[in-house]
Amino acid sequence: MITIHDVHKRFGEKRVLEGVSLTIPEGKTAVIVGCSGCGKTVLLRSIIGLVSPDSGSIRVGEDEVVGAERRDLFRIRRRFGMLFQGAALFDSLTVAENIGLALREHTRLSRQEIRNRVREKLEVVGLSGIEDRKPAELSGGMRKRVGLARALIMDPRYVLFDEPTTGLDPVMSDAINRLIIGTQRRLGITAIVVTHDMTSAFGIGDKIAMISDGRIVFEGTPEAFRTSALPAVKQFVRGGLDG
Repeated sequence: MITIHDVHKRFGEKRVLEGVSLTIPEGKTAVIVGCSGCGKTVLLRSIIGLVSPDSGSIRVGEDEVVGAERRDLFRIRRRFGMLFQGAALFDSLTVAENIGLALREHTRLSRQEIRNRVREKLEVVGLSGIEDRKPAELSGGMRKRVGLARALIMDPRYVLFDEPTTGLDPVMSDAINRLIIGTQRRLGITAIVVTHDMTSAFGIGDKIAMISDGRIVFEGTPEAFRTSALPAVKQFVRGGLDG
């Protein structure tokens, strides 16, 4: 389980997180929603130590992330995979090279063993046979899938998704949502998804948390979120579904 307690973060005079507390259930999909600039991505990056909170606690199992030594952060991060908003693929590398990069850097596996693992992950995301293509040859949806394959290559326990459906049409967004659900269930991972897409949030989430003004203003089931009487939640749900 990931436990976040009273996390604060500011950049200069701008307060981004002001006492965020949240529990991420093991083996489930937790969705973090909120308006642009509310601190969703800062919180996501704080979980794996890419952003260092000013105060508070983030525990991954028994390990404390906030204030951890560099070597301990590397060890904690090995339990995570992350799908960045734009997939963040290296244009000069092939699909196979992009996906297998972490294996080449952090393991002693042979080239053939790495190639076999890459093929396995491409099969998981429904993209068999594209190992030798370059990212420029792929559609936006395919790049997202390759990014997910790369996030899964080290067999992580947790996978973080930063706006996974941004820039995709409704059909491809639905395909990515179904892929997230299928991957989470098939592999038994804990998924944390940051999004402002309410259709996606309701479709994939076991739990939804909403950030507003740097604080968690709601934490509960998708149905409880949908029917919440809180003005901030009602406005966000209505705007997210209409938009």
